[in-house]
Amino acid sequence: MFQKQLVMRRVLYSMIPLFLFATYSYGWRVPLVVATVFVFGILTEYVVERTRKKKVSEAVLVTCAIFALALPPMVPLWVAIIGIVFAVLLGKGVYGGFGRNIFNPAITGRLFIWISFPTIMMTEWVSPSFFGTDAVSSATPLGMLRGGESLELADLFLGFHASSMGEASVLLILLAAVYLIWTKSANWRLMVSTLGTAAILTTVFYRTGLDTGYAPEYALMSGSLMYVSVFMATDPVSAPNKKLSMWVYGFIIGGMTVLVRSFADFPEGTSFGLLLGNTFACLLDEIVTGLEKRKKEKTATTAAAQQAG
Repeated sequence: MFQKQLVMRRVLYSMIPLFLFATYSYGWRVPLVVATVFVFGILTEYVVERTRKKKVSEAVLVTCAIFALALPPMVPLWVAIIGIVFAVLLGKGVYGGFGRNIFNPAITGRLFIWISFPTIMMTEWVSPSFFGTDAVSSATPLGMLRGGESLELADLFLGFHASSMGEASVLLILLAAVYLIWTKSANWRLMVSTLGTAAILTTVFYRTGLDTGYAPEYALMSGSLMYVSVFMATDPVSAPNKKLSMWVYGFIIGGMTVLVRSFADFPEGTSFGLLLGNTFACLLDEIVTGLEKRKKEKTATTAAAQQAG
């Protein structure tokens, strides 16, 4: 039934600890949301690919996993269903299926429901209950920091705070990044350029007083920046392929994320940053390819002139 894709399977493996930690943090709600997203995501791709007489790709499993774990723990199931159907159908299916989509499907679906249902998506946050007590409504770290509240860096690093289901633990995301880089399933340049740009720009804003919301170390470990940098910016289809393009691509994502966080009304900017990066990914590769071609032609011309001389 599925078109086998080893790289996609490795991404899924890397996300298992995030799923288990989210289940430990928020209880039965996590597997319920994840299962719902997988069922409707796979079903949507099956319907689309059936008309083309093609198999469902394992890439849709990655889309479902990334999308599901990027949702608030108490998100209504119908919102999750709308988001994943939009992600698979309009984020990928209309472009021709796997390998043809311009935008990362998971972030497309996520941003769609954020814009369509802002009240719901901004109020379904709860503190981790760790299977011990009932869930209690809570603001996300970015919201708390903006409000002047203090947070422990250890809690941010380990994931003991209100967050999207899979975005809380920086430690687990970093371990996933190491695994993906080690197995050559993701390119480290995309991660480093995105996180590095965000870190530098946040530091500049913080030190110059342009944005005094939170210090750089808190900015890097809060919200979805780490999650997006590792699992979405590294998407091999919607990201550029040339090395120089990857650095510029990460600069666009990281820079736009910080600009939205600092000067817009949205608490997060990663979705906007990633979609903007997706928009320019192919163009970046075209530009770099042209530069490389001209460089080779210039080198060949110079060599020919030296031989003639």
